[in-house]
Amino acid sequence: MNPLITPNQLEELVNTGADILICDCRFDLVNPNAGREAYNTGHILGAIYVDLDHDLSAAKTGSNGRHPLPSPQAWADTRQRLGMDPKTTVIAYDNHGSVYASRLWWMLKASGHSHVQVLDGGLSAWNGSIGTIPPVATPLKTAIEPQEWMGSVTVDAMEQWLTDPKGQCVVDARAEDRFRGENETLDAIGGHIPGALNRFFKHNLSAGQFKSPDALRAEFKALLGNASASSVIHQCGSGVSACHNVLAMEVAGLLGSHLYVGSWSEWCTDPKRPIAT
Repeated sequence: MNPLITPNQLEELVNTGADILICDCRFDLVNPNAGREAYNTGHILGAIYVDLDHDLSAAKTGSNGRHPLPSPQAWADTRQRLGMDPKTTVIAYDNHGSVYASRLWWMLKASGHSHVQVLDGGLSAWNGSIGTIPPVATPLKTAIEPQEWMGSVTVDAMEQWLTDPKGQCVVDARAEDRFRGENETLDAIGGHIPGALNRFFKHNLSAGQFKSPDALRAEFKALLGNASASSVIHQCGSGVSACHNVLAMEVAGLLGSHLYVGSWSEWCTDPKRPIAT
C-alpha cells in the first residue's frame, strides 16, 4: 500500500463508502490542548481525534523521553477503543506537514496493521466535507492481539551502537540548530548523539506536501552514501518527527529503516551518555 493518499483519492473512498477510519492527529508540543481544540472547531467529516500524549504515548518517567511508546498490550487496547480494526484502512492527517500523522502511521505499521496511509498535504489540502460535531469512536467488540514493536530500537542498543556501529547509521530529524545544540527549548540539554547525521524532517516537503519519490530517494542517497535503508536508525527529539523521515524513505522506496523512539529526550537524561555539539 502506498504510504500516502491524495485528497482526491480519500474523497473517492469516502464517497464510495469504503472501510476506512480517518484520524485527526493535530497537536502542538508547546500547547498540548491546541490539537483537540482545533479538531473541535472543524475536522474532516467523520474523523476521530487521536491524541499524541494520551493515545500514542505512554506515561513519562523522567528518563524514558517525552513521548515513550506504550506497551504492546496498552497499544492494542487503544486500537480496540478507537475502533482500529486490522482490516480497516486507517487514514491519518494533521496540519503540521504530516509530522504527527506519521507517528500514528509508524505505530500501526510497527504493530502489524498494514492498511494505513497519511493524507498528503493534511487538512490544508482537503476540499471535502468538514464536520464540527466530533463523532464517538466505535470500540471493537473483539480484542486486538498485542504484538511486539517491529523496527523499534532501545536506548541500550543505541549505547551499543556507539561502541560497535556494525554498519548502521543514525539520522536525527531535528532542525539543524537543535542538532548543533543551539536554541534548545524542549529538552534540558542541547546537542546530539555522537556520530549521528542530520536530516531535518521539513526537507521532505515542498509546499506542504511530500516531494516526489525520485527527489526523496536522491536526497536520502546523498545523505546515507552506501548505507542500506535497513541499516538506518532514525531519531529526533522524542520519537515523533523521526517517523516523518521513516515515512519519507518509504515514499522513496527505501524500506526497512528503524526508529529509536526515546530519541534525544531520553538520551540526554543520563549524564554518562556522550553528547556532541
